[in-house]
Amino acid sequence: MRKLLLWALAALLAAACTGAPAAVTPTATPLRHIRLPMGYIPSVQYAPFYVAVERGYFAAAGMEIEFDYSFETDGVQLVGAGALPFAIVSAEQVLLARAQGLPVVYAFAWFQKFPVAVISPAALNITTPADLAGKRIGTPVLGGANYVGLLALLAAAGVPVESVTIQAIGFNQVPALTAGQVDAVVVYSNNEPIRLAAEGQALNIIQVSDYASLAANGLLTNADTLANDPELVRGFATALQRGLQDTLADPAAAYTITKQYVEGLTDDALEQQVLAATLPFWQSDRLGFSQPEAWETMQATLLAAGLLAAPQDLTQVYTNAFVP
Repeated sequence: MRKLLLWALAALLAAACTGAPAAVTPTATPLRHIRLPMGYIPSVQYAPFYVAVERGYFAAAGMEIEFDYSFETDGVQLVGAGALPFAIVSAEQVLLARAQGLPVVYAFAWFQKFPVAVISPAALNITTPADLAGKRIGTPVLGGANYVGLLALLAAAGVPVESVTIQAIGFNQVPALTAGQVDAVVVYSNNEPIRLAAEGQALNIIQVSDYASLAANGLLTNADTLANDPELVRGFATALQRGLQDTLADPAAAYTITKQYVEGLTDDALEQQVLAATLPFWQSDRLGFSQPEAWETMQATLLAAGLLAAPQDLTQVYTNAFVP
């Protein structure tokens, strides 16, 4: 041991004399483990998150991400209670949670456009919101993003809610539509329409975002994290923005990374179509920025539907302060 120590000292002295830097083993700072509720099953639509993890963007911000594909409402409750710092949720959940006294805040707009649409068989010739009058429309539940999107669409187009029949059909939109149980169904624009079209079904698609600007899916945090750990929020927003930028710039590379995180992606052509259909919903001049009018429309829709009892101070509901 003594000889080894003397040899090491001699090596250091030699390095000092020659001006060469001494070899030093860097001390790695332990990454902070972040469990992130996603609100949905593993999917190609989460490509920006997978890219940000795979390329070390979250690690550079001091985070190790664990994807938790649990229910959206579970994530809201955990973040609201301070048990977790973040969750991925749809925007209406933020307003509804705050109405229950949960101190949650929306900190990064992952989706810039509301990704919900009303689809119907082409044979029914339902091409505009006005054509929905007198029709049976299926939605998973009488709440959530699908339902809110439908109500906003009808309101923006001046179609009375009383003129349509809205049915809660569970998450069985495709079977209900193909079986003729309803005339139209409310779906996520970047999912069911792509898969049905791949099966050869001719559809008419009415995009909610063509008629109404609504706040959409994004990053939820809480008031305590914002106040006491703002750099954690900033780091997360920066990492996610970089993942979004990379995915938009090179979807093929993002898809290759996604396959490492999502099992069962066997139909590459179809899944790449799903990713391609999602890209326009993310695009923005400033990725992550929340548009005030989108939040105003969201709140007005919830109030009109009776889902929200009183208006809230929207400056407390969302923030753009951490968007790079």
